[in-house]
Amino acid sequence: MENSHVLVLPFPAQGHVNPLMHFAWRIANLGSKVTFVNTDFNHKRVLSAMAGRNEPTGSDVNLVSIPDGMDPEDDRTDIGKLCEAMLITMRKKFQDLIEDINKNHPFTCIIVDGTMGWAREVADKLGIRVAMFWPASAAIFCQLANISNLNRDGYIDSDGFAIKKHKIQISPSGPIFDSDNLAWKVGNAYSQKAFFKYIERVMEDSQLIEWQLCNSIHELEAEVFSLVPKLLPIGPLLAGYDTGNSGAQFWPEDSSCLKWLDRQPSQSVIYVAFGSLTIFDQSQLQELALGLKLTNKPFLWVVRPGNSTQESNPNEFEDSHGKIISWAPQQKVLSHPAIACFVSHCGWNSAIEGVSNGVPFLCWPYFTDQFVNKSYICDVWKIGLGLDKDEKGIITKEEFKQKVELLLGDKITIKKALELKQFAEDNIREGGQSSTNFSNFIKWVEA
Repeated sequence: MENSHVLVLPFPAQGHVNPLMHFAWRIANLGSKVTFVNTDFNHKRVLSAMAGRNEPTGSDVNLVSIPDGMDPEDDRTDIGKLCEAMLITMRKKFQDLIEDINKNHPFTCIIVDGTMGWAREVADKLGIRVAMFWPASAAIFCQLANISNLNRDGYIDSDGFAIKKHKIQISPSGPIFDSDNLAWKVGNAYSQKAFFKYIERVMEDSQLIEWQLCNSIHELEAEVFSLVPKLLPIGPLLAGYDTGNSGAQFWPEDSSCLKWLDRQPSQSVIYVAFGSLTIFDQSQLQELALGLKLTNKPFLWVVRPGNSTQESNPNEFEDSHGKIISWAPQQKVLSHPAIACFVSHCGWNSAIEGVSNGVPFLCWPYFTDQFVNKSYICDVWKIGLGLDKDEKGIITKEEFKQKVELLLGDKITIKKALELKQFAEDNIREGGQSSTNFSNFIKWVEA
């Protein structure tokens, strides 16, 4: 692959940038030059988080950036406004970037995030082959690919709003979609409509792309993959897998937690992490803290900056049993023998990392695809339990304590989690389905 030059374009969110970076490093490790395109805003965050890390940022993956169309002070957690701005600004900037780099080292192909499908038109215009990488589940791809059917069958209106409350199942034993929690339901009504219109548009482009790859495992979603045969699993793409690199984080990782874990008994620690966008109100944060104390077990809790509606000092929740950090080297944490269970928002990256390490889940979904991932974890894979809210919408300390005890006392669930870990390991070995799909893709890149 010494003559190949691959461009990678993720959607500008942590849960997309990170797996796309893992994918980029795997390609670069085989000898290809890779140019990785972040937005200017996220580019600065990634470089800042990388500062001082003892791992390669070498020339094989070149980090570049383009504007996202928003002003510096704008709120980029407003996904609807971000998507509107990208459609106005990024297409032209993306084309200009490609034409500039092409003068010296022309691109062999472009890999676009499935939610950046608009880039296919740029690639076609410039005569460059294009592949799509889907960083979420095949089930969510299937949901978004069937937007027109959901509208036709009366589940949603033309703006993506639910018309009737209904449970939807796209395959007989697949995950359950709740019409109240479809993947584009984010923020207020304006944001939801804007995000829906964006998704509706980019999915049409993504489905026309020849190579469609997915960060999943065939055995986890076998029925769904049979419904979208062009979508090929190449997962799990994990931090450090044959790259020695931990990906592209928006916050510096606190590796001090690994030494702390070394001092804890085997399978004793409750790991709590809610991803890059989840926000709690202060009362729920307090209740979770009390619930952790009630379990009387050691805990490692990631309290991200901006995790709460009110900024509080995370250390106030810390006690002799627990350690609180602002961002974790999650793959290293989940693979540590001290971890007993994972209290998670059920983002797909967290789900696939937990599965790959044989860790059972307590599920606390927040938005978008996380409710479907919870359905997978609890109902289909049966490797976790959900947490139920009280009449005030709070997950109480008593509920939390009870579910921790139920989960850690359930030998069948723990055994099932270890079985899925074996599936993950088998898939990335030579001859495994994910490994074979990835190898075939690399042959296409080289051709």
